[in-house]
Amino acid sequence: MDITELTELFDAPAVEVAPHLLGCLLSVITAEGTVTVRLTEVEAYGDAGEDPGAHSYNGPTARNASLFGPPRHAYVYQSYGIHYCLNLTAHASGAGGVLLRAAEVVSGRETAVARRGGRDTGAKLLSGPGRLGQGLGVTLGMDGSPVHLSPEPATADGQPLDQAQLVRFTLTPPDSPAGPVSSGPRVGVSGIGGSAEFPWRFWVRGDRSVSAYRPGRNVPVIS
Repeated sequence: MDITELTELFDAPAVEVAPHLLGCLLSVITAEGTVTVRLTEVEAYGDAGEDPGAHSYNGPTARNASLFGPPRHAYVYQSYGIHYCLNLTAHASGAGGVLLRAAEVVSGRETAVARRGGRDTGAKLLSGPGRLGQGLGVTLGMDGSPVHLSPEPATADGQPLDQAQLVRFTLTPPDSPAGPVSSGPRVGVSGIGGSAEFPWRFWVRGDRSVSAYRPGRNVPVIS
């Protein structure tokens, strides 16, 4: 997949975008440094108000405004009052987004470990959207930031960032396919949105960084 294909991809519904993000490299530059990761687990949300698990389901609010804006931007929300979760917006007419659930660190591991409390937990360092957001240094202030697409991962080139450049997201397509991909119900989503009717979680099969599945509350069994 080249940059043109990756750019056009974000105009498609989030469920079509999500599996193609596996294996992509995401670089996040902040004043603390640059961390680059390889995405191994994602979840799609959206579908123009037809997805009861999506933050956009009931229409636009101050919190979810980024989902109703242009594609290729960051949508950041706070989970359980603790974690900051990072989504990439897609399919403007469907108010879609792809939640980044897990990744492996490619570069900037020391920075990611320090943000995670200083303990290196190996493949599980960025396993789960809260851990991933923390390791990347994601904050609510990054909500709405553009996601730049580039054939090469971004670097800060050793130069200090000025106030206008305190954060930059860069997404790079993979050199080769991520490997076999599995799909299934989304993690922790309640009701029908967390059922097999929405198998919109995608992960690289066998990758140790992928998070554990847990069902949401009151999820119906779909036969």
